[in-house]
Amino acid sequence: MQLETSSPEETEAVAARLARELRPGDLVTVSGELGSGKTTFVRGAARALGVTQAVTSPTFTIGHRYRGSAGDVSHIDLYRFAEVSNAEWGDLEPYFEDAVVFLEWPEAAGDELPPPRAAVRLRHRDGDRRLISVEQEHVDPRL
Repeated sequence: MQLETSSPEETEAVAARLARELRPGDLVTVSGELGSGKTTFVRGAARALGVTQAVTSPTFTIGHRYRGSAGDVSHIDLYRFAEVSNAEWGDLEPYFEDAVVFLEWPEAAGDELPPPRAAVRLRHRDGDRRLISVEQEHVDPRL
C-alpha cells in the first residue's frame, strides 16, 4: 500500500492508524533517507499508543523506551551502524522485550532482525510531501 502525505500531521495520522493494529512484541521497520520523516512517523504511532513524552530521534543514544497507555514503545535507530555485531545485539535486546518496537535504518540489522509486523518506507516528494509505502503482515489493509 502507498499513501502520500502533505504535512507532518498527516504523516503522524498514517502512523497512528497503523499503531492501532499493533501489540507488544510487534516490530515495525521504518526506512528512508535522512529527513524523510521516519521520526515523525514513529512519533505519530507512539502518540496513538498513549505515549505523552516528547518522542525524539535516538540517533546518538541508539534507542528510547517510552511508557504508553497501551504498553511500552521502543524506538531504535541504527543509523550509525554499518552492521550490528552479536555484542551490540545484546545491548539492543531489552528494547524488544514486551514492547511495540519501531526500528529506523533496519538494513544494518542484517539477518538477526526478527520478522517485522510491518515495513514502512518513506520517500521525499517536494516540500513537506512524503510517499509512504507500507508492507504489512496481518495488519488491517484499510490504513
